[in-house]
Amino acid sequence: MRRMDFVDATSTGGRAALNDRARALADTGQRRILGIAGPPGAGKSTLADRLVAALDGRAALVPMDGFHLAAAELDRLGRADRKGAPDTFDAAGYGALLRRLRAPDPVHAVYAPAFDRSLEEPVAGSLPVPPDVPLVVTEGNYLLLDDGPWAPVRGLLDEVWFLDLDPEVRVRRLVDRHVHHGRLRRDAEEWVARSDEANARLVERGRDRADLIVRLPGGRRPTATEA
Repeated sequence: MRRMDFVDATSTGGRAALNDRARALADTGQRRILGIAGPPGAGKSTLADRLVAALDGRAALVPMDGFHLAAAELDRLGRADRKGAPDTFDAAGYGALLRRLRAPDPVHAVYAPAFDRSLEEPVAGSLPVPPDVPLVVTEGNYLLLDDGPWAPVRGLLDEVWFLDLDPEVRVRRLVDRHVHHGRLRRDAEEWVARSDEANARLVERGRDRADLIVRLPGGRRPTATEA
C-alpha cells in the first residue's frame, strides 16, 4: 500500500507545516492545483480559506460546491431530497474548469462559480482566478471519488489532502450549520443522518488516494501507512 504523509494540525507546528507545504507548491514556477478533500463538516473550507490567506495573494480559492446543480434542476431530476450526493453536482463541468485552471490563459482571468448558502444556489462567474496566481486551492467532498464522472478529478490535482476529524464533532457541526441556515434542529438531525452521513461514507472510501492526511482536533490516530 502506498505510504501517505501525515500532519497533526492540532499543533502550531503542524499548521505551519501545512502553510509551508502549500507555499512549496506555489513556488514551483508553474500553475499548481491543491485539493482539500474530506467528508461533510470536516472543515475543508476553513482550512482552504486559511491557506489562501497565508499565501497572501499567491493562491486563489475555487470550491467544488459552486458546481451544485440548481434547485430547479434537482427538482426536475427528482434528486432534491439527496442534495449533496455525487450526482447532484456537475462533475464534468468541475473537471472542465480544473483543466482550464491547469493551463491558464496568459492574459485573461478564469471565472469560477461559487455556492451561496443564503440562497442555497450556485452563482456563476463569482470567483476570478488571475493568470499570474501560481496556486489554486480547491476543496470539496468528492475530489478522491473514483466513480463515474468524478474519476478524472484526482488526476487533475497536483496534490490532495484528506481531513480527518472525529465523527461526533463533525456531525455536531453539520447539524449546527443546517440550523444556522434555517432548518429546525430535528429536521437538521434527520438530514445529517440520512443524507450527509451517507455521503461521508462515500468520501471515506477515497482516503487512501490522498497524498496527505491532516489530523484535526478530535481526529483519529494515523494508521501504519500514514504515520
